[in-house]
This record gives sequence, structure tokens and C-alpha cells, in this order.
Amino acid sequence: MTTAPPTLRITRLGGRIGAVVEGVRLGGELAPSIVAEIRAAALAHKVIFFRDQEHLDEERHEAFGRLLGPLFAHPTVPAADGRYAFPVDSEHGDRANRWHTDVTFVPDYPAFSILRAITIPPYGGNTVWANTATAYALLPEPLRALADGLRAIHTNEFDYAAVRPEADAAQLARFREVFAAVRFRTEHPVVRVHPETGERSLVLGNFVQRFAGIRARDSQLLFELFQGHIERPENTVRWQWRAGDVAMWDNRATQHYAVDDSDGHHRSLRRITVAGEVPVAPDGGESRLLEPAAMPGR
Repeated sequence: MTTAPPTLRITRLGGRIGAVVEGVRLGGELAPSIVAEIRAAALAHKVIFFRDQEHLDEERHEAFGRLLGPLFAHPTVPAADGRYAFPVDSEHGDRANRWHTDVTFVPDYPAFSILRAITIPPYGGNTVWANTATAYALLPEPLRALADGLRAIHTNEFDYAAVRPEADAAQLARFREVFAAVRFRTEHPVVRVHPETGERSLVLGNFVQRFAGIRARDSQLLFELFQGHIERPENTVRWQWRAGDVAMWDNRATQHYAVDDSDGHHRSLRRITVAGEVPVAPDGGESRLLEPAAMPGR
């Protein structure tokens, strides 16, 4: 049985990204019409927020994700619940204070991410999202033409010590033993065509190692050029978490950044991701796995 359809109230937060959705209790029993409304809101606003969802636990969180599609298991990090819940926990050094799109080091990275707040610090710990579709659309035409033909190599084996200079030896060891347990390298088009909206968006972020066929120095300059357009403040929305909040975003058209400014206070969230498609470039070329030779079982 399904619940009686609630009336969704959607309030925009920014001109280019973000909206609050009210009037729904998330879970696996939602009517298909409501799921379709939620999906449409996520596609339109790129990231949507739900307050007061304290009733969600691991099982209900996962059940809601399944309404949107098959779930995606992280290729290296074990689930917090043994199934699909990805742990985001400050006590384990998981402070994702780098602009990224989730898991772009594999070809079929997630379509949607659904993040549930459990323990929130008394201050700080906000998350910022950026719209990678408007970032592309607002590029000058010569830069759009350049981006359309570029490809970039993404990897989970980056210089963690340089990114997190404050990390201790235990955190560095954990990163190498867990997150980078299997080295992945994937070549993505820098511009992908969204399979549901038809929009073009930039595929970049912290997992980019270099641009294919371009030397390191020029790759860095190109990365800074395009990534800078993604991170422009006008293109972003910032969310101040409360326990029980849920954020859901279109991972194919956004990047996000967790602001690490809550000092030593505990911050714990759980993320469920919905399986995505292999990106397709404007010229029809697809992403391709470079390493390992084949995707291992998840």
C-alpha cells in the first residue's frame, strides 16, 4: 500500500540552484506520483532539502533511494550498514572539503545522492553545492566549444597528504588502505549530455588528475579555468544542517564541498547513492574505464 499523496511545497533558495521541499515524509511507501515530483524537483533545482526527517533510519533511507532507481555501492569504502549506506563521519577523518562530484573515478558514477544528517556540530559544518549545468551554459561560446572536445582522467589515487596537510599518519594509512584500496582511473568527457534533461554540464572536480593528451602544466591551467566557473558564488547554494535534514542532489549536474570549520566537534551523516549511467559527450563518445581492466564486484 502507498501513503496518501501529500501536497509538496517547493521554495527556491537561489536563482541557479537549490530548493526546500516541504509536505512529505520520506520513506519507501511514497506514491509514484510523489516520487516523480521529487525527482522533477531535483532535476530542476539540482539540490533539494527536506527538514524534519528524524524518522529515517538506515532501512527507510535505503527504501526511499530504491524508489528512484537501483542503488550504487561504493567501489572501495565499506557500507556503514553492510548494504549501501556510505559513512560521512568526522571522527574517521571524512571531511570532504574539496569540490567534487561523487565517485567520478568510475565510469557509471551515481545519478543521485541522498544525504541524511545524524549528528551535527553546534556551529560550522555546512555544505555548499554548485550547478555544473549553468556553469557550462554561461561560459563564453569559445570556451564552450573548447570544453566540448576535451576529456579528463579521474582517479581515486590523488595526493591526499597535500590536500589534507593536517592529516596524521593513521588517517593517511586509512585513506590508502580503504579509499584507494583499488586504484581506479576513468576517462570522462569534460562535458556530458544529461540523459534526462538534455542539458550539458561540466564533469570536473577533485578527482581530476589531468586532461587527456595535454601536458600537466596546461592541464592545471585548463582545470583552474573551468573549475573556477563552477565555483562562482552566484552558481552555488549553502546549507546549514540540522539533525534530521536530508539533502538530495543530481550528481550528474552538481559538485559539492563540505566546509571544515566546526573545529573538533563531531559531524556524522549517511549517504545513499542511486546508480547512474555512463556519461555521453556532445559528440556521442562515452566515458571509459582505464584501470583496472574491468570493474571489480561491489
